[in-house]
Order: sequence, then structure tokens, then C-alpha cells
Amino acid sequence: MASTVHLGLLKDFTNTRYSVMLSNGKRLVLFRLPRIEGTTSSRKPNETEDGWTYYAMEAECPHAGGPMIEAHVDIEDSSYVASCPWHAYDFNVETGESSFGIKTCTFPVVIEDGKVSVQVAGYGELGLLRLDPVSEKVKFKHGPKKEASKEAVSLGDDATLCDWCVHILNTADPEQKIELTTRLFSLFATKEKTSSPMELGAGTVETPDKPRRDDYGKLNPGAMPRAGKGGTLKSRIMMLHNLANIEQWAIDLAIDICVRFATFQTNSPDKALSRELPRTFYYDWLKVANDEAKHFSLLRSRLEELGSRFGALPVHHGLWDSAVITAHDLRARISVIALVHEARGLDVNPMTIDKFRKAQDMDSVDTLDIIHNDEITHVTTGHRWLTWICEQEATDPVEVFRANVKKYFAGAIKGPFNEEARLQAGMDPRYYENLGGGVGSTAEVIAGG
Repeated sequence: MASTVHLGLLKDFTNTRYSVMLSNGKRLVLFRLPRIEGTTSSRKPNETEDGWTYYAMEAECPHAGGPMIEAHVDIEDSSYVASCPWHAYDFNVETGESSFGIKTCTFPVVIEDGKVSVQVAGYGELGLLRLDPVSEKVKFKHGPKKEASKEAVSLGDDATLCDWCVHILNTADPEQKIELTTRLFSLFATKEKTSSPMELGAGTVETPDKPRRDDYGKLNPGAMPRAGKGGTLKSRIMMLHNLANIEQWAIDLAIDICVRFATFQTNSPDKALSRELPRTFYYDWLKVANDEAKHFSLLRSRLEELGSRFGALPVHHGLWDSAVITAHDLRARISVIALVHEARGLDVNPMTIDKFRKAQDMDSVDTLDIIHNDEITHVTTGHRWLTWICEQEATDPVEVFRANVKKYFAGAIKGPFNEEARLQAGMDPRYYENLGGGVGSTAEVIAGG
């Protein structure tokens, strides 16, 4: 017998996709897509009067567990098809069938009496635990440019991925950086579906030691002024400014990992089996960079709505310090940046969001909720690729992670930990319990990245 789970009022659904968490822990993805013209004359139970159609399917790809919340959605043979971002396995969002011969579970969605419900069979009585919108918007600055030099300079059709990455790293203006980053991700993803994918250009360009930056006031991380508890407007602006700074560095970190390690090869026990990084590695990290560009744009816009601007306060370069010390080893880079810094963000984000909620700053809460949900997938990306490398090299990813943290991270790895979010990203307690960084250091972990 199917359990009918009420998701909410129809009028509140405005995004194209939502992450659904049921009371038993099962995760679904809900798609809200325009009705395909000419498919049928009568309105189906999952269609609305104003032309929207709702579909629900498993949140994880049945092939290798890829996140279908990040799927590319296309129309094929008058049906919507969602393709997994990891290995491009395609699934009809209504039937679950794939051209690869496997099938995923789909769930009927019913629109009735101004409400949206999903029917889930085989699990007994269920309820809704969480429903999170997935934002795909990047907030660019609008209006005329004051100077022609402020226009983001794009690259030609023959530019390689590494050419683009170096170009973005050498772009100081944050508005140009987010515009170029989103453009690169769109170009790379689009060309992946063609017979002429973007050339990688591995080893053909020199990676800059450090990304260019506008001349904002710089402080050491430990010298940054305390933002307080969010009870005042000044305190909240400081917190949002700090987060925007971290997100800007996170764009560069995700871009840098693509170009700096483009010539990486696994160190397999059998040298003949050593492998280059697959193209899905670059897609995944460009997706992370695109998300970080979106995050920066949302935070920058929120600062302006509160009467401030990015660059009005001092910033620190602490995240790039961790990038420098891990510049020689992809395993170390992933361990420290994705699985320490960004994982720490999963721990502190809920507490930060609660501060803004107590201050009744719900617009900022909405922005921070988007960032938190995206960052779970970023930690997942780091965990996935460290695991892949270790599989090729016949090593234990937990041991490799802990060894790299002890060697290259001079900080304190301590709770409280958001165990639920970390586990959702693939990090069980074996990774982080009773783990210390460099000997003699008491520095705090910079959250995010």
C-alpha cells in the first residue's frame, strides 16, 4: 500500500527542483518542469493548470550513487530525461527507464486542492522530514559598466580547459570571476554531450602560484575582528562578508584543482594500471566552482541589500594558505580543503543560520540554506574522488585522509560535528574522531572552501 506524503502548498513551489527527505531517511528529488506541448490533451494528476508538471524519483543514481539533484534535464522523444552528473546515465523522469538498461524508482506526484503530494509504496506510513529548494541562480550585477575594462574577457573556441582555468585564476575582479566561472561550466558541460568535447590542455600552461585579488584590506585569520552573535545589523554584515570572502576563495580552489592536477596519474601497485583523471573529475569540480560562484553572488547581493558591499571590511587569505601547502599532492589537497575546511562548514552552518533566524533576517536564512545544502554535495565530491584515487592505488581512504591531515593541516579538528550532514557526504566518524592536525597547533579550522 502506498503512503501519501504531503509536500506543501502548490503556491509555494517556485524552483525547478527540490530535495525531499522522508521520515524514514529516504531521499527523493522533486522536479517542477514546464509541460511539454503536444504530449496529451487532458491534464494529468501531476500537472497544474498553469502549465507545470511535477515528477519525483530516487535522489541517488542506481548505477553508482550519483546525485540526481544535480542531473541535467533534457527532452527526448517528447519526454523529460534526467542524466546523472557522474557518468551520464539517463533516466526517464516518469518511468525511470534508462537507455543503459537499468532503471531507477520513480514516484507518482499528485496535484490536488492546491497541494502537492507524492505517493511512496513499500515503506509503511511515511511523513515529510525536510523539503529544500535547490537554487540554480547566480546573481550578476546589473546596469551599465562604468569602464570598458570591467567587461569579462572570454576566450576563443579553441581554448582548452586549462587555458580557461588560468584565465579565471588571473582575474581579480570578483564580478568577472563569477561570470567567467559560470560560462566555463556551461561550455564544458554542453560540449561533453557532443562529439567534440573541450580539450583539457593538461601540462600546456603554467598555473599561477596565487589567484589575483582586488586590493582589499588583508589580515591574518587570527586577527580578523569577531563578528558577534548576529544580534545587530553590523554583526550580521560582518558574518556575511566573512562568508563571501570564503566563497570567493572557494571558486579559485575548485578552478585551481582542475588545472594544477591536470597531469595527475594514480600510483597504482602495477604501474601499467596507473590512470589519468577521468573527465568526470573535471566536470565535478567545475560544478563545485559554479556553485561557489553562485554562493558568492548571493552573499554579495545580500550585503548590498543590507546597505554594505563586498570589500568594505578586511578579509583573510587563510584558505589559500592550505592550498599552497598541498599544491604538490592531489590526495592532500582533497583531504585538507574538501574534507577538513568544507566539512567544517557543514558543522557550523546550522548554528550560523540559527543566529540569522533569531534576528528575523529570513532573506539571509534563505541564502545560507542554499549554501549549506550545496556544500554537502561539495564534501561528497571530495570524498568521492579521494575514494576513487585510493581504489586505484589499493589504499584505505580513511588512512590516507588522516595521514594527510596530520602532515599538512596545522589546526584542531574538533566538534561539535554535524554527523548527519557529514555521513550524508560519505564521511563517517572514522574520518574525524580523535584526529589532530600539526603538532603544537591550536588554530581553529576555517569553515568553508
